[in-house]
Amino acid sequence: MYQKIQNKKVLVTGGAGFIGSNLCEDLLKFNNEVVCLDNFSTGYRNNIIPFLANPNFHLIDGDIRNFVDCQTAVQDVDIVLHQAALGSVPRSLNDPATTNEVNITGFLNMLIAARDAKVKRFIYAASSSTYGDSESLPKVEDIIGKPLSPYAVTKYVNELYAHVFGLNYGLEIIGLRYFNVFGRRQSPDGAYAAVIPKFVDQFMRHESPVINGNGTYSRDFTYIDNVIQMNHLAATTENKSVIGQVFNTAVGERTTLLEVTQLIQHYLCEFDPKIAEVEILHGPNRVGDIPHSLASVEKAKKMLNYKPTHHLEEGLKEAMEWYIEFNER
Repeated sequence: MYQKIQNKKVLVTGGAGFIGSNLCEDLLKFNNEVVCLDNFSTGYRNNIIPFLANPNFHLIDGDIRNFVDCQTAVQDVDIVLHQAALGSVPRSLNDPATTNEVNITGFLNMLIAARDAKVKRFIYAASSSTYGDSESLPKVEDIIGKPLSPYAVTKYVNELYAHVFGLNYGLEIIGLRYFNVFGRRQSPDGAYAAVIPKFVDQFMRHESPVINGNGTYSRDFTYIDNVIQMNHLAATTENKSVIGQVFNTAVGERTTLLEVTQLIQHYLCEFDPKIAEVEILHGPNRVGDIPHSLASVEKAKKMLNYKPTHHLEEGLKEAMEWYIEFNER
């Protein structure tokens, strides 16, 4: 068992989203007072309904682009877990201005509010998209390339702002570069749904999923429980050398899109044998996509004592069970 955030007041921005709601749920188990700030642009009220009756859970229906909302949310907070962002490379290509407003202006608002409120520690969701056109594998934190999308630009700017605020204002900031996170509560809805929940939903409807390209692009798919662990470790570590650092948050294994699609189909067949008959289709490569992504997690293991609990197959089995149960409700 790793060290957990306990008996603290914690703000989770984007707390009604996929990752944020899982963090809220876990934090409430350890006697934390949890503040959730969300504008429900990509988060879902259903994700936080189980917490609303908990006296230690407080919902602020607000927007990180509104500085007053940020000031309200950080009052008396010990730790900020900043998850709020507009994700998706295609969304950023279609609407770079809104992506910039949320991911950069919103992030800056949160940093200023946290600084002024004297928040002890600020953990933020960075992104593997920051590696850009760097072809080196595995990805190590100190070697990045040029961004390939507006989304990637915004996440890199977050890292630059975090560095500057730590340097000039003494705010204890740690970034976690998430690699293709998946798991319970990840929505299949919308034009910008992540590949795993989208394909799960299509298979369960007996619809053919369409892989972008020939399926050989690969990713370091990371189960939600590994992400929760990294947030706890970053927020609680007493190793001051980690302050101002960025850490890959992944497993350190890569799987092709075709392989992960076939695994999803295999696990879902236990629920519905007809899914075995669903054909997997292929379409054109997606603009802005990185061909291959594989993280080195040695830095996190060494400096934060990170020990991934779920590899891809273990995570997929748990995720499929959740989707099947959710579908039957």
